[in-house]
Amino acid sequence: MVETRKVQVTGGSTYTVSIPKDWANENGVSAGSTVEFYPEGDSLFLTPKSEDERTEGTLDIAGLEGDELTRAVMTMYVSGFDIIALENSRITNDQRRTIRQATQSLVGLEVLEETRDRVVIRDLLDSSELSIHNAVTRMRLIALSMLEDAVLALAERDEDMARDVIQRDDDVDRLYMVVSRIFRATLRTPKAAEELGLPREGCFDYHSCARQLERIADHATKIAHLTLSLEEPVPEDVAEALEELFAEARKVVDAGMDALFEEDNVEATRMANDARESVQVIDERARAIDELLRELDPARAQMVGLIVDSVSRSADYGGNIAETALQKAAPTP
Repeated sequence: MVETRKVQVTGGSTYTVSIPKDWANENGVSAGSTVEFYPEGDSLFLTPKSEDERTEGTLDIAGLEGDELTRAVMTMYVSGFDIIALENSRITNDQRRTIRQATQSLVGLEVLEETRDRVVIRDLLDSSELSIHNAVTRMRLIALSMLEDAVLALAERDEDMARDVIQRDDDVDRLYMVVSRIFRATLRTPKAAEELGLPREGCFDYHSCARQLERIADHATKIAHLTLSLEEPVPEDVAEALEELFAEARKVVDAGMDALFEEDNVEATRMANDARESVQVIDERARAIDELLRELDPARAQMVGLIVDSVSRSADYGGNIAETALQKAAPTP
């Protein structure tokens, strides 16, 4: 419920305002307590000053196995807990292996304590030293290189390269988890946004962009799996058309990313609009490849058609990034 307070002047030059008593009691604020103020636009955020900023969370993992347990650990990590205690009356060996694998797949986590009924994981990274910009930039490089290598592996029937693409998807997922963790931290406390040097709206833009890049990596992985499943090489004209399709899709993604990073709003708007218009070229090239697939037997045509769709969708995700750039560059109310 919204409460209002009247601003008063004390000492002739100091503005003062009271805070709700219920809120103060719930957050341990009393006479002599120190609070922190964070200005953001026309808003001013007030939060109690915490001496120990390491957040701890406990999760009962009874009945959780395999993917469910992995997702539980990842959820606790993304939610922002610095210390995660996983408890059960008796933690099984399978659960321990799953916890270790989940820990290794996340940036900065390490098993701190391990007993019969409890495993404690700790985040060793200082959140203030993490850069959401660097994480997204790294995701861009990996995702686009994965897509390029996936198309090349298909053209050259290079199974080793296809398998390498599949393995690199873990790197993108790991970075996406970092971005998600940072973003949720900015929603939880204004101090996190201040440490990043970004407004919370900017963190939202980066998180939206990271989601699109994660999907591009997923489609590159899908192409790699399909490449390993094909029993015969694709015709040379189809392979060349796919490489050209990738080149155009990459231009869309790069243009969208460049627009997102552009500080000049006018230039960012121009770049983002150009990127969105380029998606139409992708659709035309994809339809041309579909015509080539008519010469193949139905089973092969269907599998290659899925690859064409994955490259086209990657361009669509680039268009989504461009849309985010447009919103970022638009005037704020």
